[in-house]
Parts: sequence; C-alpha cells; structure tokens
Amino acid sequence: MGKARTALTLLNASPYIARLLCSLFAAWLTLGWKVRKARKAFEKELIKQGMSKEDAERLGAQYTLLKDDLMRELKAYIRT
Repeated sequence: MGKARTALTLLNASPYIARLLCSLFAAWLTLGWKVRKARKAFEKELIKQGMSKEDAERLGAQYTLLKDDLMRELKAYIRT
C-alpha cells in the first residue's frame, strides 16, 4: 500500500511541479533578457560619455558575470 500511495501522491503533485518548472524557466529567460538589455544600455551611456567601446564592453561584461554568479548560486541552493 505504501508504494501505491507514493505513486498517487507524485501523480497528484505533478501539475504543481510542472507549473513550478515552467515558472523557473520563464524567470531564467526573463532575467537573461533583462540583464542583456541593462548591459547594452550601460555600455551605450558609457560610450556616449566618451569611453572607448572596448572599455565599455569590458565594464558591461560585469553584468553578465553577476547574472551567471547568481544563477550558479541558485542552482547550488536547489541541489542541496
């Protein structure tokens, strides 16, 4: 009876798990898009203020590194 109850519980929880996974995926996509948009705007402002394009891109890359660190920490938290 224990295995049947466990299977039934997993079956009942599957829509909630699927919704959670879809929400996490949407958040991941949105975060990537927002970070890219912010990075590009930051670089554009730096270039407008007279900084070279290469230096602005190097500074703008920090946005991507911060996003990657955040995602790495989130994945580590979920795995534990």
